[in-house]
Amino acid sequence: MIARGLDAYRSVDVDSAILSASSVELIVMLYDGAMTAIQRAKGEISQKNHAAKGALISRAVAIVAALRDALNEAQGGEIAVNLKDLYLYIEKALMEANLNNSSERLDECHRLLSELHEAWATLAKSDLARSTQAAKTDGTSTISYGKV
Repeated sequence: MIARGLDAYRSVDVDSAILSASSVELIVMLYDGAMTAIQRAKGEISQKNHAAKGALISRAVAIVAALRDALNEAQGGEIAVNLKDLYLYIEKALMEANLNNSSERLDECHRLLSELHEAWATLAKSDLARSTQAAKTDGTSTISYGKV
């Protein structure tokens, strides 16, 4: 019963974070989700729990595919094209890791996603700092209660 309550609380907390997040913060959350799935999949490899490992790697692949699909090559130019290629590489590496139970390939994918995560997290912090400074100068609040 307590566990169910904690799960419900976590779900509300995650839902609230998603509703109030900027697009940059949502991307950071997606990277977090993919990296968490990869780390958990490594644990399942060591426990020889192939079904759970496969489900977690599938989750990571789906997240990376969503990031790839969200790219706008017309607007993003060469950066978007390069990110697309990197995402495709990571997806392939994740599938190989799943097929071969390779913790090393998972480590590689985690490292690549971690570098991207760091860049996007820095961007999110600078966006937050800009919006906070703008609110101080124009008197508006930076607190969001969803769509109003």
